[in-house]
Amino acid sequence: MSHGPDAVPELRTSRLLLRGWRESDREPFAVMRADPVVMEHYPRLADRAAADAMVDAMRASWRDRGYGLWAVEQVGGAPFVGYVGLAAVTFEASFAPAVEVGWSLTPSAWGHGYATEAAVAALGFGFDRDRGLDSIVSLTAVRNVRSARVMERLGMRPDPDAGFEHPRVPLGHPVRPHVLYRMSRRRWSAAAATRAAR
Repeated sequence: MSHGPDAVPELRTSRLLLRGWRESDREPFAVMRADPVVMEHYPRLADRAAADAMVDAMRASWRDRGYGLWAVEQVGGAPFVGYVGLAAVTFEASFAPAVEVGWSLTPSAWGHGYATEAAVAALGFGFDRDRGLDSIVSLTAVRNVRSARVMERLGMRPDPDAGFEHPRVPLGHPVRPHVLYRMSRRRWSAAAATRAAR
């Protein structure tokens, strides 16, 4: 089902704008994907061609699935600080098929709560009644404690299948062991009602 090439809704939080990808994002995105600090918990760095292919894939997800990963900018600040959003889990796993919430930010954007802030907006989008998602997962390398803490701050909980070997990471690689967290629509709605009552 096609959702049109420009069907990327913008989401605004108190400090961030989640928006569609621009050509001007390719260069800073490629820099980010070649940064060993950013890519510490990934199996390899990405060259420019691989980074460009990922931008193309993220754009295609919006067109083909109606959801995807947004480029993130600081409102009144840096025009690009990374990405956040929803992606289809397309590899073989006990929990697939599934939709994952994920994020990656430039180091200058770390430590400000931006990942949590943006992921809350992405989860709200995913659990909107029009999209019909009953649960959203998040996954990361076991040793990526920072991302696991974000998942916990979002209210996500370890899935019964919490530990798994990522099939797209080479055997023996230190980031192959992964953890899986999950949020149900029911728990998200209950948490949203609690937030609204405050």
